[in-house]
Amino acid sequence: MKQNKILYTILTWIVRPILWIFYPYRVYGKENLKNLNYGHILCPNHLSNIDPVLLAVVYPYRICFMAKSELFKNRFFGSFLNAIGVFAVKRGKSDGKALEEAENILKSGKVLGIFIEGTRSKTGEFLRPKSGAAVLAQKNNAKIVPVCITGGGKNNKIHIFKKTVIKFNAPISPEELGIKENSRLEIKSATNLIMDKIKEMRN
Repeated sequence: MKQNKILYTILTWIVRPILWIFYPYRVYGKENLKNLNYGHILCPNHLSNIDPVLLAVVYPYRICFMAKSELFKNRFFGSFLNAIGVFAVKRGKSDGKALEEAENILKSGKVLGIFIEGTRSKTGEFLRPKSGAAVLAQKNNAKIVPVCITGGGKNNKIHIFKKTVIKFNAPISPEELGIKENSRLEIKSATNLIMDKIKEMRN
């Protein structure tokens, strides 16, 4: 997948002031992103369809997001998503093609965006995390940046004209994940570590 850098940059510049009006946001923890090389994973929780737009606007690197395949049913909209670096994954099943695309993104030095819960939280509370980010990080020797998104609406939901807070935690190295034998227990522990780093930022 080839991301159109110019289109991505133009869109973020256009969207930024509009987003600020309707979803006024505050960003914390940007000091944790200094000297962060490309080829890492951005791993946020997921509250709203606006989440990827918020992250694209505030993150200092271009992001290639993994998104549900249903968004690509419309050929023209799917082509647009591909152009800005979004690729499809089939939820609820093993998707070898999506995993291969994710690995290629990391190997080419780009930023891979994965919502750790795999879907939006309808209640505003954290959902059970998925293991994909931890597995990809270990396999590709990539760092993970945990991100916590908190809305100003009821139960931390994102709401129009309410302040949204985005916090970046310090990157987690592949070594910190502790995956040595690729056991189910190790992967679960690594996944919970990422989720715990996200949760602590909401507190």
